[in-house]
Amino acid sequence: MVENEVKLRTITGKVVSNKMDKTVTVLVERVVKHPVYGKYIKRSTKLMAHDEQNVCQEGDLVSITSCRPLSKHKAFKLVEVLESANR
Repeated sequence: MVENEVKLRTITGKVVSNKMDKTVTVLVERVVKHPVYGKYIKRSTKLMAHDEQNVCQEGDLVSITSCRPLSKHKAFKLVEVLESANR
């Protein structure tokens, strides 16, 4: 591995809002095991991602990756639209 190379985190999620300019809100769901009871529980996180061309629509399945902070809440950028909601 090359020096100064950073492993970027890539996440898949669903777009829940595209009302902002060049920004989308992505809902990321994960399954975690309860520490005491052992039951698997769904947990979700909303992340804001930078969408330079405003290509995302609500309901799209997208891939996002971490980047430097672009604003107070936005530290991810759009990599690609995996599945469009219109299909």
